[in-house]
Amino acid sequence: MQFTGKLVQVLPAQTGQGKNGEWRKQEIVLETDGQYPKKVCVSVWGDKMSHLTLSPGEMLTVDFDIESREYNGKWYTDVKAWKVTTATAADRASSSTQQPPQQYNQGGGYPQSFNKQSRNADSFPSSAPPAADSFEDDLPF
Repeated sequence: MQFTGKLVQVLPAQTGQGKNGEWRKQEIVLETDGQYPKKVCVSVWGDKMSHLTLSPGEMLTVDFDIESREYNGKWYTDVKAWKVTTATAADRASSSTQQPPQQYNQGGGYPQSFNKQSRNADSFPSSAPPAADSFEDDLPF
């Protein structure tokens, strides 16, 4: 999966020693574009960001995986980046021009524009149905 967002915060790097050697984790907070922007904390393991100089407000493109795990009866979800790059102008344009999904209004169905799109003149019969006395059917009731 991939998304492009504005860098909001770079959290302090964490390092440690594990059974496979030393590990390093850097977490960054990105804000998505759109009508209702969301903030997403992304974990970057190893040296996947060593080639970048990050500053808040910069646009980044993140390729990531989402993983959940259970610990002591609770579930925890991580957003783990496997590639982080500076967003190009093309990335920003494509992320801002994506069409939002059609929203369903809880009490009133789909918005009126959706209903108008699905109803055109071709979907209705052009002539009236046959009169009741001239209509034969083979139904037993």
